[in-house]
Amino acid sequence: MILTDREIQSAIQTQQIRIDPSPDAAAYSSTSLDLTLAGKARSWKAPIGGVQIAIDPGSDGFKFSEVYQTYTTDVDVPTSGYLLEPQAFLLGWTQEHVSLPSHSRLAARVEGKSSLARLGLGVHITAPTIHAGFDAPLQLEIVNHGAIPIRLRSGMRICQLIFEQTFGTPAKGYAGQFKTQSSG
Repeated sequence: MILTDREIQSAIQTQQIRIDPSPDAAAYSSTSLDLTLAGKARSWKAPIGGVQIAIDPGSDGFKFSEVYQTYTTDVDVPTSGYLLEPQAFLLGWTQEHVSLPSHSRLAARVEGKSSLARLGLGVHITAPTIHAGFDAPLQLEIVNHGAIPIRLRSGMRICQLIFEQTFGTPAKGYAGQFKTQSSG
């Protein structure tokens, strides 16, 4: 069951959903809640000429955090804007810290905004699920699929959350490697 705006607001008031900072009234649509882009992101480094690099996430000992620290660099996304070139990929975060306590029986999906998708901007590639027990800002896999650069601004509405009630309480809440990810 998908929560409507009234159920989302009620769940926030009873702390079944925690969003910090609290969303303003304009952030709600009939069945979703808009989140905004934080001022920090990470960009993947291009390999230097003549160097071939391959990531093998299926190998024993693969650790995303080590690859991430080695092959990405900090990027500022000011309110004046960051220009995302065509086919460029960026890891961004929401300004909002999202918490879905396991006992709340809620999960969420992060989805792009149709107004941005129509420009060619994708904000998640294949990872929309926000599991019960999640407690962090959301990391976004942002890519410009279009032919024209897109200016991203800190504080712009970048994605929306669709909240769903789970059938029962999970035996264990989300305990994956991104449970408490941070924007730094």
